[in-house]
Order: sequence, then structure tokens, then C-alpha cells
Amino acid sequence: MKRYRVIGMAFDSRAMILNTEIKDDWTEDIKLQWQQNKNTITEGVQYQYGNHNFQNKLENFKEFGPIPFSIIAYHNKFFDQIRNAYVVGSYYPALTATCSLGERILNHLIITLRDDFRKTPQYKDVYSKNSFDNWDRAIKILNEWNVLLPDVISLFHQLKDLRNFSIHFNPNTEAEDKKYALNGIQILKRIIELQFGIGGQPLRPWFINTIPGAFYVTKEAEEWPFVKRVILPSCVQVGYKHRLEISGNLFKVIDDNQYDDKEISDDEFKDLLAVAT
Repeated sequence: MKRYRVIGMAFDSRAMILNTEIKDDWTEDIKLQWQQNKNTITEGVQYQYGNHNFQNKLENFKEFGPIPFSIIAYHNKFFDQIRNAYVVGSYYPALTATCSLGERILNHLIITLRDDFRKTPQYKDVYSKNSFDNWDRAIKILNEWNVLLPDVISLFHQLKDLRNFSIHFNPNTEAEDKKYALNGIQILKRIIELQFGIGGQPLRPWFINTIPGAFYVTKEAEEWPFVKRVILPSCVQVGYKHRLEISGNLFKVIDDNQYDDKEISDDEFKDLLAVAT
């Protein structure tokens, strides 16, 4: 009767607000509200990154863009550190960290999921290793296990090519470090949005298409290894009558309702949720 709802999530939309143009045809009160929000965010960025060379830092912050809505998983802490490096102008460290985090995500997925694929031919290649530096092989295995979404596979190959170009000596990297860093960041950001994200389109195949802003895992997907090991730890199992309360910076689930002890389809859960909302 219950479904898993995503609760543990991370995002930072400040750059999106800073990059939003205040339109002439907006009402004066809306213009004022947006300008106040921009001023508050700018002050926060200045406090976070310091006064020295701040205008460049602010432009870098805006260029980096928003941190995408995603579950709490392998990438959040280090992706935030990549932004810190880029904002202060450490473009090559941001570039190398971006490539390293891509490789780390591939490693983490294989190590986390391999026991669920013991009966597959690929298991013999990964069961005894603690790290994998062959991107092509790692991507191929995760593809054969149906873990990575199709567009994510293509994006990982793009990041691999950038990694090989940038980390192995190339004289162009010194002159174009900012360009390459931002390119890699945008690729990795899209990987996170697609594979670990909870917002936007297309809807990930493990989520029920429900009301905007709420993401529930389909019953079938609960047993998929990627969902079980990566998505569900950021979820709470709830009934259709539950509600959320904010406790500090966290969501608290309130669900002391009694539900029938029976299985229902995802569509039935969606219908019940629509009535209860």
C-alpha cells in the first residue's frame, strides 16, 4: 500500500536566481522582490567566498550555474568542492576534480552494486578489485547491468575524452583551463541531473509520474539494484495520507495513519494521493 518518497535531496538554485533577468514588463513589487533576492544572494556569496577579487568570483559563481536537484549520494560533497575551486579561479583543480569525480562515481556504482550481479558474466571481472581506471570497461559493465541511463552513457564517454585530453599533458590546457573546466562541469552536472536527479524531464524510469515536486519510486523499481542501493537510502516509505513538516533544514514525515494491508498498483497509489492532497 505504501511507496518510497524521496526525502534526502540537495540543490542550490542561487545562481539561477542571479542569472534571471528582471523584465521591464514585471510589476514594480515583483521587480523589487527579485532585486532584493539577488542582493541577499550576492551578499551571501561574498560572505562565503570573501571580498578579494569578488566580482570575478561572482561571475564564476553565476557561470557555474545551479547545483541540480539530486538525491544524497556519491557526488554531493565533492561537487560542491568543485564549485568552490571554480569560483575562486582554481580552474585546473576544478577540471581535474571533475574528471576524478566522474571516475569515482563509476567506481562507486560498480563496487556498491556488484554483489547484486554475482550471476552475470561481468562479475568475474570486478569482484576482487577495489578500483577501476578503465572508463570504457566500467561504462560497458554498468550498461550491461542496465544501471546507467542511455544519455548518461554518452555523457560519461564525453567526460572520459575530456579527462584524457586534459590530464595527460596537453599544452593547450594551460591557456584554456577555464573553458575546459566549465565544459567538464556541465557534462558532470548533466550526468548528476539524469542519473541521480529528481527534477526535470525526462522522468527517470524508477519514479511514478505524480504531482509536481514529489517523487515516489515505482513498486517494480524497488528491487532494481541501482534503486535499492542508491535511491532508496534517500527515501522514506509513506502512505498516501502522509504529510511533510520542515524541521530545521530537514523534512520530517508525519504518517500515523492506518492503511489496508494490501498491494495496490502505482496508478492506484497515484489516484489515492491525488484525492488526499
